[in-house]
Amino acid sequence: MSGRTRRALRLTVGVAAVAGVVASGMVSLARTASHQDRPNRAAPGAAVLVELFTSEGCSSCPPADALLMRLDADRPVPGAQVIVLSEHVDYWDRLGWRDPFSSRTFTDRQESYRQALGEPASYTPQMVVDGRTVFVGSLESDARRAIAQAVASPKAEIHLRHTGVMTSDAVALQIRITNLPRLGHGERAEVWVAVTETGLATNVLRGENARRRLRHAAVARRLECLETLPVVMPTSYETDIVVPLDPIWNRDQLRVVGFIQEATSKRVLGAVQVSLAP
Repeated sequence: MSGRTRRALRLTVGVAAVAGVVASGMVSLARTASHQDRPNRAAPGAAVLVELFTSEGCSSCPPADALLMRLDADRPVPGAQVIVLSEHVDYWDRLGWRDPFSSRTFTDRQESYRQALGEPASYTPQMVVDGRTVFVGSLESDARRAIAQAVASPKAEIHLRHTGVMTSDAVALQIRITNLPRLGHGERAEVWVAVTETGLATNVLRGENARRRLRHAAVARRLECLETLPVVMPTSYETDIVVPLDPIWNRDQLRVVGFIQEATSKRVLGAVQVSLAP
């Protein structure tokens, strides 16, 4: 399977759309290879995606935010490259403090996990590891155990690299995925891209965390599904993307995260991240 198509990428999630020449990015599908490519298992040191659903309005969340920062900084599980996403839900916003990083998008994503994993309810802080294991987000022992289990699973090999000049409001990247693991019965694979900013802090004035200064790692600024791959799965996928950026974000603290995920089960098949620091 090969070919080339072009379509709009609506990276407008999490914050207002970027004004200017790149109000929405462009995605160009450069190549999807056939099953003639030979897949194999992921090498040791595979990436594990750790998502934290959190809110500045929740007094139980700061310990989980601190744990996510440690997982990001310390890489505590041997053989695992931990990639973290801090996703701020919006259902706490009506309870005294509007989280400046919150979005309905992350609330909806958490709800999709609740349905896929059979959880009775959504809550904060909640941590999800590789789309498969869910637990209270401040429990470090549970996090370490889930990461250690996830790193043993077969992983796709994902490469993410710069392909052009980065401006104040956009960056051009290429994402390439090979060695795709076998999907579950009836599954489709989705390719996702996120932009995260770390080193963020807020002086909370109201709500359960009033008079506290809260710090965060890898706050999701944008999150978008780029593509759902064909039913007849290719063993490799490559596309060029232009990701809009907000000029007010601190470029030294920005990363782009790419990952591939089963649409129904939410199992993460592989992940990668690249820094946008000059």
